[in-house]
Amino acid sequence: MIIDTGNRTDIPAFYSEWFMNRIREGFVMVRNPYSPEQVTRYRLDPEVVDALIFTSKNPAPMVKHLSELDRFRMFWYVTITPYGKSIEPNVPDKRRVIEAFQKISEHVGSHAMSWRYDPIFISETYSVEYHIDAFERMATELEGYTEQVVISFIDLFEKTKKNFPEAREVRREERLALGKAMAETGRRHHMTVMSCLEGVELAQFGIDVQGCMSQAVIEHAIGEKLIVPKSRHILDCECVMGNDIGAYNSCAHFCKYCYANYDKEAVRANMKKHDPNSPFLIGNSMPLDRVNIADQRTYITNQMEMELT
Repeated sequence: MIIDTGNRTDIPAFYSEWFMNRIREGFVMVRNPYSPEQVTRYRLDPEVVDALIFTSKNPAPMVKHLSELDRFRMFWYVTITPYGKSIEPNVPDKRRVIEAFQKISEHVGSHAMSWRYDPIFISETYSVEYHIDAFERMATELEGYTEQVVISFIDLFEKTKKNFPEAREVRREERLALGKAMAETGRRHHMTVMSCLEGVELAQFGIDVQGCMSQAVIEHAIGEKLIVPKSRHILDCECVMGNDIGAYNSCAHFCKYCYANYDKEAVRANMKKHDPNSPFLIGNSMPLDRVNIADQRTYITNQMEMELT
């Protein structure tokens, strides 16, 4: 199975101490975000965890722990965008994020790194031309440290519209202009450009539209062949769903486009409940908890591939 740390919050950025405590104790407790009394207990053991997927805007706090994590297979998705503090108030300076990206890549290998340049939105400040130039500059810095970059355009979820009311959809002509330019930049810097849930309109430029976390992508990252149950495949693309151990309303980056936070007050209240020694990311066990022991099985197949002649 695959453990995902980053769709609901940014564990590397804000909860690295807690995460490493979970690794050392060998298990984690996760509340169902829609039915909090339902709790799942996952083993954190490389015998059943085929990959740890990290998604972060600030992976630097985890750099010192990489050697301790070597017994696990890892795949890192690091988001680096060109937005300033008015959009991403608590994301560190992008130079620091790039340096952390490079250090992690030197440890795990460029095949286990993915740069995310998303979400892309257009405004008077962040024009199409601005994005093309910023993408080129970042690709230059990251060349040799990753083999892929994922792009996507802003989705106006209800939480996004609430926190970022001035945002608008990216127009088709803007998407095509950006896709064409970014595909060319990716080729120059030896990166496969992938789109995330953007349909097939960018395929004409050579962009991979099959899914940014597909089985093939994960297999390449961890160096193993997998047999993934159909129930773990996302319907709209070929991506594979991991089991997320995070919690919504707990990321203090406070990005205006975020879909995972309701508001700052909810985040602050949850962060006050965080205990690095708890098996839960937020809070601890409660009297009405119903704990389910996850049925964890490896997806790795040990069958040898033989070339037929």
